[in-house]
Amino acid sequence: MASDAFLNSIEVNFKKAADYVQKIYGVGVLSKDLANQIMMANATYVVRFGVRLRETVHTFTGYRSVHSDHFEPVKGGIRYDMAVNQEEVEALAALMTYKCALVEVPFGGSKGGLIIDVKEWTSEELERITRRFTQELAKRDLIHPSQNVPAPDVGTGEREMAWMADEYRRLNPTDLNAWACVTGKPVNKGGIAGRTEATGRGVKYALKAFFENNEDVKKTGLSPGLKGKRIIIQGLGNVGYYAAYFLSNEDGAIITHVIERNGAIIDEEGINIKLLKNHLIEKGTILGFKGFVKSGPEILEADADILIPAAMELVINKNNAERIKTPLIIEAANGPISSDADEILNKRGIVIIPDLYANAGGVTVSYFEWIKNLSRIRLGRLQRRAQESQISHLIEGIENMTGKIFPTDLKSKSVQGASELDLVRSGLEDTMMETYKVISEVWNSNKDIPNLRTAAMMVSIKRVAQSYGSLGI
Repeated sequence: MASDAFLNSIEVNFKKAADYVQKIYGVGVLSKDLANQIMMANATYVVRFGVRLRETVHTFTGYRSVHSDHFEPVKGGIRYDMAVNQEEVEALAALMTYKCALVEVPFGGSKGGLIIDVKEWTSEELERITRRFTQELAKRDLIHPSQNVPAPDVGTGEREMAWMADEYRRLNPTDLNAWACVTGKPVNKGGIAGRTEATGRGVKYALKAFFENNEDVKKTGLSPGLKGKRIIIQGLGNVGYYAAYFLSNEDGAIITHVIERNGAIIDEEGINIKLLKNHLIEKGTILGFKGFVKSGPEILEADADILIPAAMELVINKNNAERIKTPLIIEAANGPISSDADEILNKRGIVIIPDLYANAGGVTVSYFEWIKNLSRIRLGRLQRRAQESQISHLIEGIENMTGKIFPTDLKSKSVQGASELDLVRSGLEDTMMETYKVISEVWNSNKDIPNLRTAAMMVSIKRVAQSYGSLGI
C-alpha cells in the first residue's frame, strides 16, 4: 500500500537523522530508546459511527492519531478522502510532530481522517456527518482547545472547521475557549486573516529564504534570485495555487507547467495562474485552457529550474527519480518524495527543500489563530491606530525639520498601521526565514550531513528529545 510506503519513508528519514544526532551530539542528547519513543505514534483511535441519511443508516470510519504529546495541545489536520487509513494518518501525525518542533510552534503532532467521498453527499448531509464525527472525537477529548486541535486538510476547509467548532461549542457551552478547538475557521467564526493562503505563502517564503543563502544556491547551479526562474507546479489545490500565484505575481518567477489529474498546462512564456484557477473552478477541469496537453506524471520530468509537488504523497519515487531534471525541488505537499527516490535524487545532486519545513506555513498561522482565540482579540486591534499616530508625528517632525513635504505615496504607505493580515504575514515570514537559517547552518556545519532533509529532521529530533528530557523521560 502507498500509505505503508509513506510511513516507511518518514521512519527511514527519521532513523537516518537520529543516527547523525547521536554521532554529532552524543547519546546523552538522544539515546536509542528515546529515539524509538519519539518515532512511534503514542496512540491511534478508530471511531465508527452511524448517520441516518436518505432513509437508511450509513456507517463511517474515522481516525485520529496522536503521534507525540510532548507539547499539548497536539495539532494536525483532518482529511476527508476514500484513501484515508491508519498508516497514512500515523505518517502525517509524525510529520506534524517534526514540523511543529522545527518551526518552534508549541504543539505535539496529531492527524485525523474520515473515509468518505465528499462528492457523494450534499452540503447538508456533509454537515450532519461532520457534526456526528465531532461528537465521537469530543467523547475522547480528540477535539479540545487544550488537548487536541484539528485543522483543514485534503477534502476539508473553512466550512467543515466551522461545523466542528460549533458542534464542540454546543457540547461545551460554558467553555470560554471553545472556538479554539479547531483552526482554519472562517474569519467571522474566530478564524484569522491569511490562514487560507498560509501554506502556499509559506512555500514562497521558504524559497525566498533559500535564494538568500548564496552558499546553498551554488549547490543547485542556479543563478541568485527567484525572478525569471521556471517552475513546475504539480497540483493546483489550495497550496499549489497560492504558491504559484505569489511566486509569479510577487517574485517574478515563471510558471511554465501545471499538472492536474486529467492533464497539464504548458506555456514556456508563463501561465496566468489566476485565470487557470478560475477556469478550473468554473469548468471543474483544466481541459480547454490554453496550453492543455493530455499527459500525466511525466510532466514532473520536464525541463525547468524548480519543481513544486503540491498534491499527494509519493508522486516522485524510484520509478521516475532518475528522470527528474530540475536542480531544485521544494516539497509543498506532505511526503511527495519516497525515501528510495530521496536517495536517488541526492546522489544526482538535486537539492530538496523538505516538507517538514516547506509545508509548515499552515501550522504556523494555525498557531496564530489559536492564540487569537485564547486571547479573544483580533491581532493588531490594540496597537494599529497608535502606530499610525506615532508614524504621523514622526513624518510631521521630518517635514518641520527639513522644510520639505514628505512624498504623498510614501506617506500613505508609511502611516498605515499593521492590520491582522499584515501581522500574520510578518510572523509567517519571520518564522520561515529564521527557521531556514537554522537548517542551513546545521547542513553546512558538518560535511557528513547529506542534505537539508536530514538537517531539518535533526533539528526537530533534538528539540523533541530536549522536551522529553524536561519532562523527566
